[in-house]
Amino acid sequence: MRICLNKRASLSGATGLLRKGNDVTRTNVRLFWGFWLALCAIWLALNPGIFTAPGFFAVRGFFIQWTGMLSIAAMSVAMILSIRPRWMEARLGGLDKMYRFHKWLGIGVLGVSVVHWLWSEVPKWAVGAGLLARPERGPRPEITDPLRAFLASLRGTAEGLGEWAFYGSVILLVIALMAIIPYHLFRLTHRVFPVIYLVLVFHAVVLLDYDMWLTLIGLIVALLLAGGGYAAVVSLSGAIGRGRRVAGRIATLHNFQGVSSLESAIRMDAGWPGHKAGQFAFVKSKRWEGAHPYTIASAWNPDDPKITFITKEVGDHTSTLAQNLKPGQEVTVEGPYGCFTFDDGLSRQIWIGAGIGITPFIARLKEIAEAGPDIPQPEIDLFHSTRDVDEGALDRLAADAHAANVRLHVLIDERDGFLSAERICETVSQWRDASIWFCGPSGFGKSLRADFANRKMDTDARFHQELFAMR
Repeated sequence: MRICLNKRASLSGATGLLRKGNDVTRTNVRLFWGFWLALCAIWLALNPGIFTAPGFFAVRGFFIQWTGMLSIAAMSVAMILSIRPRWMEARLGGLDKMYRFHKWLGIGVLGVSVVHWLWSEVPKWAVGAGLLARPERGPRPEITDPLRAFLASLRGTAEGLGEWAFYGSVILLVIALMAIIPYHLFRLTHRVFPVIYLVLVFHAVVLLDYDMWLTLIGLIVALLLAGGGYAAVVSLSGAIGRGRRVAGRIATLHNFQGVSSLESAIRMDAGWPGHKAGQFAFVKSKRWEGAHPYTIASAWNPDDPKITFITKEVGDHTSTLAQNLKPGQEVTVEGPYGCFTFDDGLSRQIWIGAGIGITPFIARLKEIAEAGPDIPQPEIDLFHSTRDVDEGALDRLAADAHAANVRLHVLIDERDGFLSAERICETVSQWRDASIWFCGPSGFGKSLRADFANRKMDTDARFHQELFAMR
């Protein structure tokens, strides 16, 4: 059970956001920066006093409000994405890209929240060290609004809890960004995050400038806090993906020792909605371990409701599956997810599966073969580049390609050297008319994409890549 995205944990164009590929990735980049810029523009329009503020501490007050608003807004969007909303998946080009967006937001929150904390704390240190004069404060005006007075009474509590929640969020965000942290440890620490988020919601509600709540920025923040709060409750209750979970039992296991991979066929109970080739699912075989995402390596046949996964031993979890999984064992499958589904409407395609990245192409080969010769299919060249060799696995791949009428090109690194854009273009003379579907190491995909871009291919529209890291 190995997903092309990677053994990953836990955040495609004018045909719009439904075309899968780097066109949507580019759209997501614009959306990411547009989110920050739009919030900044609205806030600045509502707070022009920042440009004429009388003195350092007046400027400090504006910056604390500004960075605090940005941090909690971005954190709220990240929380919403963490519960895998279906309506967002299609618009962001698949769950892999949605999780990438989630990761970008996490990095942004980390940076902006540190700036927020520095604006809050450093001036205090400077005053204590005698580097800054303590600001003169006149008598505070009487608060007659009961809600405003109530929030003001909570200010000290909100500041204290917010500071500790900031420290906790920084630690968890750093853990999330460190790939060397094992998934099961990451998963356990990340489950604490919704609690920290709810504390920061309290911090924001109390300390956001009261007058801002009746403005456009206040409405935006309120809606995001409501959505993020709902997502936090869903996460804490263990309900993420609950409506898409179906039980199944392991029917067969086959170990391909030459490539250190395990093929697992799971017979699904009633309720699985079916899937397209190239999609993936979260699979849980042990309650304490949690669910892991893996690419589905089989076509869907409701008359024989089985799903096949192929797992390569690449980490602490996958390296033990061959010993821990047994025929008849019950598992839970959640999905399907993903938009790497080959439906771009072009008459020619080039597929590139590097190593275990061959998995979604195996599923598509089977899907084409089962569709029969009467269903029109594009002309396809499949390149499989691999370092490890298992003759049995390669024989099955060749048989699947033959049944689907797909030209197969196998390159074994030691024997044939490395695959490159030049070799692909030499092999497929009409490559300019084709779309490219790549699944494999992200660095390899980035290199190929750059090479094809240099050859004047419109890679934003025609180079489709499943992202290898969701964490």
